[in-house]
Amino acid sequence: MKTTQRQIVAEIAPVPANEQAGHRQGPSVLPSTVNGTKYFATVSGGEISAAVEKIYDGNSKFPDVLCAPAEIGDITVSKFYDENSDKDFLNQIRQIVGQTYYDVTIYTLNCDLEENDSMRNYPRCLLVGLSDIDGDASSGAPSAFSLTFAVSQLAPAELTSLA
Repeated sequence: MKTTQRQIVAEIAPVPANEQAGHRQGPSVLPSTVNGTKYFATVSGGEISAAVEKIYDGNSKFPDVLCAPAEIGDITVSKFYDENSDKDFLNQIRQIVGQTYYDVTIYTLNCDLEENDSMRNYPRCLLVGLSDIDGDASSGAPSAFSLTFAVSQLAPAELTSLA
């Protein structure tokens, strides 16, 4: 079954603080007061890539390829601003960018927009960026904010048979 972008959503959960390392626990995101959703509206990033070196021996037409460890790109999640549920969260998070970790989970929802056990989990992602809500006096478009997380690992997936 094909999946629409509308079915891909993300949620974040704060990781407990590690005061000895200088890390603080971030606030929890409250469900929207409009529709009760806990998800962020957009999610992007998380690409996985590995650098390689191509080594050509003398008089060789094709290189030997040396591999390097894979890295995961930053993940950015965005949410439309709901003053009732997001104001306190943003007031707290502005002070601790670069000091707090979150578990980031990306879900693929079914056609009824319900969870269906399809997810990617990125544990202990460092919050490295906040794009705060924007304003425009000539626009009626909703305001949004974004959070960017540096990712160090992807939690192991449970493999299912393709047979």
